[in-house]
Amino acid sequence: MSALPSKDMLLLALKAKVMDPELGVNIVDLGLVERLDCKHDGIELDLIMTTPTCPQGHGLTDEARRVLESAAPGQTVTARLLPQPFWSPARMSDEARRQLGWKTSS
Repeated sequence: MSALPSKDMLLLALKAKVMDPELGVNIVDLGLVERLDCKHDGIELDLIMTTPTCPQGHGLTDEARRVLESAAPGQTVTARLLPQPFWSPARMSDEARRQLGWKTSS
């Protein structure tokens, strides 16, 4: 059995490779990752979208699953798109705010 990857390593992989196609900001900095758990029986990822009817939701979820599978070979990855909680701009990192030209909290 291969060693479990760290949550930080998996978040970095998502941050580097999974971008919201409309905003051009990664899903981690946008605050779309609701939950990421790495256990001996697999990796579980729950995502939310910026709007409940986002047409990119399933595509981003599939892309995130593929990135995690690549980052953690041999691990089973389950990725789900959640209808709630609802996203709000408060979930964005300062980096995402800078990329979008929004005022940052610092």
